[in-house]
Amino acid sequence: MTDSNAKPALRVDLLTREYPPEVYGGAGVHVEYLARDLRRLADVRVHCFGAQRSEPGVTAYAEPAGLAGANAALRTLGVDLEMAAGCEGSAIVHSHTWYANLAGHTAKLLHGVPHVVTTHSLEPLRPWKAEQLGGGYALSSWAERTAIEAADAVVAVSAGMKRDVLAAYPSVDPGKVRVVHNGIDTEQYAPDHGTDVIERLGIDLNRPSVVFVGRITRQKGLPYLLRACRDLPPQAQVVLLAGAPDTPEIAAEVEGLATQLRGLRDGVIWVQEMLPKHEVVQVLTHATVFVCPSVYEPMGIVNLEAMACETAVVATATGGIPEVVADGETGLLVPIEQVTDGSGTPVDPDRFVADLAARLTELLEDPKRAAEMGLAGRRRAIEHFSWASIAERTMEVYRSLLPL
Repeated sequence: MTDSNAKPALRVDLLTREYPPEVYGGAGVHVEYLARDLRRLADVRVHCFGAQRSEPGVTAYAEPAGLAGANAALRTLGVDLEMAAGCEGSAIVHSHTWYANLAGHTAKLLHGVPHVVTTHSLEPLRPWKAEQLGGGYALSSWAERTAIEAADAVVAVSAGMKRDVLAAYPSVDPGKVRVVHNGIDTEQYAPDHGTDVIERLGIDLNRPSVVFVGRITRQKGLPYLLRACRDLPPQAQVVLLAGAPDTPEIAAEVEGLATQLRGLRDGVIWVQEMLPKHEVVQVLTHATVFVCPSVYEPMGIVNLEAMACETAVVATATGGIPEVVADGETGLLVPIEQVTDGSGTPVDPDRFVADLAARLTELLEDPKRAAEMGLAGRRRAIEHFSWASIAERTMEVYRSLLPL
């Protein structure tokens, strides 16, 4: 028997470039799990880019045929306009990253509904994208600024990101910016002590290993890591799950540094294709230490993934990373002083590289301490970063924007 007085579920439309199976970064992971847990609380519709999905309530949009061959940012904005039209009937639109921000802003104006923006990164803090997008970087920056400044609420994935939002966009009312951290599914990301993936990739279980997982982009700091690895203990292996370079320039730089590193030491394993999630979990589980050398990282969900796999973390003390990695407890933070031009570049790159090498060496030479940090990391992931609690906090943001 149904309650005729029950209110219909709140309809929420999530707007995103990435959604399974087309996920390549932390924002896509965030939307995947947020949508899953929000469905227990609301009527969730997902609008994403790419090939059609079979999942109910998910609509995908291809780039408009009339923009074929146009600048990538312009093609993105074309998709955004179609996504905005698809939001008719929504009570709340919630966009993720600049790729979908203009869709959310346009839907707000068109349909007269509140727009929530989650900031996973900020265009002013990624100036290297100008070499990737050309004039499209001006378009992406405009789309992000327009959406954030007009949003009814801005969700920052860390307190560090909130500070960045207010610094990059000082006209935004601080009261509109709410901190809701990224989360982790500690059932999917849990230790896997199998060895089939490890053996296939050629990783030696009798040697300590440093593992990096991420795209090849300026913000991830891979060139600094490759330089730091020259000074690691000779018995250490370096495992790089690194692909999808942003530009030919950084691809060539990383290739050159990897070649130099292989000339200096053995045990350098570079996997350039994107591995399935369960395979990454096994690699993380067997790592002595996971490394995140990012120079820009609003939160760094990949650190949570490693922690959930009971792996110690060495990561840059930048952005929201110190809110995730408890220094001296679940891993070690690498200090960094950064230039103020938004690029995240270390003031003293050699010092940053040396400090990174020193902290990695500290744990590689003390595997017992690394293992203890890994256990503490999983406890922290379970206690503080569950997706169920993050969905509840996101619903609180939505409710605050609607009439009682």
